[in-house]
Amino acid sequence: MGEILGIGTTHHPSLTGTDENFAQTWQTIINAPRIDPKWKDRRNWPPGMLDEVGNDMGLSAGKRYRERCWKSFRKQREIIDAFNPDFIVIIADDQYENFKETIIPPFCVYGLDDDFVQEPWNHGFAAKRPNYWSEPHDWKMKIHGHREGAKYLTTGLLNRGVSMPYAYKLLHSEILAHGFNYTVLYLDCDRKGWPYPVVPFHVNCYGSAVIKAGGAFAHLFKEPEDDGLLPDPPGPNPALCYEVGKKMAETLAESPYRTVIMASSSWSHCFLSTNTGYVLPDFASDRLMFDALKKGDYDTWRKRKIEDVEAAGHHELLNWHVLAGAMAALNRKPEILDYFETFIFQSDKCFATFPAN
Repeated sequence: MGEILGIGTTHHPSLTGTDENFAQTWQTIINAPRIDPKWKDRRNWPPGMLDEVGNDMGLSAGKRYRERCWKSFRKQREIIDAFNPDFIVIIADDQYENFKETIIPPFCVYGLDDDFVQEPWNHGFAAKRPNYWSEPHDWKMKIHGHREGAKYLTTGLLNRGVSMPYAYKLLHSEILAHGFNYTVLYLDCDRKGWPYPVVPFHVNCYGSAVIKAGGAFAHLFKEPEDDGLLPDPPGPNPALCYEVGKKMAETLAESPYRTVIMASSSWSHCFLSTNTGYVLPDFASDRLMFDALKKGDYDTWRKRKIEDVEAAGHHELLNWHVLAGAMAALNRKPEILDYFETFIFQSDKCFATFPAN
């Protein structure tokens, strides 16, 4: 029988940048043309936002925010090291990186080569700025795949009635989506090396917005087109994600492997939340889901409606819905390492573990 460790974490992109650039995304958002102009006037800012901005445009708050994240990443790394898995299933999303108009699958299992070398600082926005570690743009990031584990997982899901796509090669990108790469980079924030093979598990979290928004916040800079056509199809709903997670856990529990099932995403993303006008995270929705998580109330997670997910900016939380289904199947409750909210750093954070029995 397989042994399973559950982990919930984040891949917050701003952590890759320097302290000086940490608050840049917030400034981009409040100055976007589709944002209410009131946010340009600090007299309209709530006290929490004023506190984080401070007198240095968020520089000091950003340093504290980063160190709080690093503390939880280091603790999760210690737990992973002690568990010593055969491979880690990283559940994350592709934001118009590898999957584009040619195909947008709801899920996909990656069976990577045993040795997979990438240059994460040589692509996308990371190529245009320095990174936190001062690594050169041609720095090589070495990841180990686990194709046998990917085959086992995909076969188990198919045999349990899940129509699961899989891939051995990338399609539109030379590197994995940042949701996968940044998760590994942060769990190795002290650059000790990363020995654990990974099986990336893609979820189409952005759904009908993945092409329109370019996987980020392009929608804040242009008016939506009313062409009378149907919107693009949605991503998988919470109940489907939950069911896939449940069958993932069943498959891996019967395997010969020691595995980690890890969901990686921040919680409410302000720039996706219509509930809050795209500037603040949806604190109320995050607290609702966090309260259910702490109690092990996974039924609340399973029953969530996709409309509520999208209105709250919880698109990427679908990764955690897969994890919730897996942990429900294993009858696991979380140990919360940290949960914290923010007014200017785009998204609230939760770090959790679900220890093996």
